[in-house]
Amino acid sequence: QVQLVESGGGLVQAGGSLRLSCAASGRTFSSYTMGWFRQAPGKEREYVAAIASIGSTYYADSVKGRFTISRDNAKNTMYLQMNSLKAEDTAVYYCAASAVAGGGYDTWGQGTQVTVSS
Repeated sequence: QVQLVESGGGLVQAGGSLRLSCAASGRTFSSYTMGWFRQAPGKEREYVAAIASIGSTYYADSVKGRFTISRDNAKNTMYLQMNSLKAEDTAVYYCAASAVAGGGYDTWGQGTQVTVSS
C-alpha cells in the first residue's frame, strides 16, 4: 500500500497559480489511479481531478480548463497545476490513491492548505 504526502500549498492572489505535488512511497505507484480532492471550511470534501494508471485524466466542471493533473511514475509523484485561481478554490487539498480502477480511494494524504485571496 502506498503512503502519500502532499506539498505545494500556500497563499496566492486571485488569478495566480500554484502547483501541488503528491509524493508516494512504494513500488506500485504506476498501477494506481490517483486523485485530488478538496475540502473548504464548512463544506463536504469534493472531487477535483483524477488520473488513471494509463494517463487518462478527468476533471470536475468547476476546475476544467484551469487545473491540470499529471503524474511522473519515475518519481512516484502526482501533480496538480492550478491556474487562474479563484477565492472559491480555497480549501485543504488532498491526494488519494485507488488500487483498483473504478474502485474507491483507499489511501489519503494529510492535506495541504491552499488559500486564494480576492
